[in-house]
Amino acid sequence: MKTLNVPLVDFDSLDLDSVMELQAARFDVNIVNWPEVCSYAPLCSGRIARTEGSLVVDFRVSGLDLRAENKEDNGSQWEDSCVEFFVQDPDGSVYYNFEVNALGKVLACTGASRHDRVPRPREEMDAIARFASVKKLDAVKEGLQSWRVCIIIPFELIGIDPANLPEKIRANFYKCGDKTAHPHFVSWAPIDTPTPDFHRPDFFGELRLA
Repeated sequence: MKTLNVPLVDFDSLDLDSVMELQAARFDVNIVNWPEVCSYAPLCSGRIARTEGSLVVDFRVSGLDLRAENKEDNGSQWEDSCVEFFVQDPDGSVYYNFEVNALGKVLACTGASRHDRVPRPREEMDAIARFASVKKLDAVKEGLQSWRVCIIIPFELIGIDPANLPEKIRANFYKCGDKTAHPHFVSWAPIDTPTPDFHRPDFFGELRLA
């Protein structure tokens, strides 16, 4: 199983960018699980860390085209230039998906499978801090594009008591863009299914909350 140690960081002494660059753990989203469906894979890496009360997930992307048609939360973010973080509740009963387009608009749901996803209510969406390098996009941009989004997810939104952190949790990171000019489905931990399917917690890797 793919594993990643998630360090504890402190934003009191340095700004977000410096802390994530210097102290966070790095991951690469570079596994093309379904090359017969689509072989394209933009460059996608990220950094992850935790504070006392949150997970901080910071994605960096460089690839062809930039689409962000979903201008509100809980839309069809996966159709856009999108990065995703899926994480399982420590008790294994449900998992949480956080799908973020280049504008920092988030689709966040919970459920036991892909067929019973329940969107998070507005107060929970408002609790997810997000930082996006793209501030406005009125039309699809062609050619090579670089962008970044960072989300800060309170532990309570993924079933974790900050005062009693589990030793490890299961998760995966993804890069997709179903309706971009160059569709792609790329992951951090490998997925062994015949067709693209990110909703597979049985293939999640492991995050160790160091």
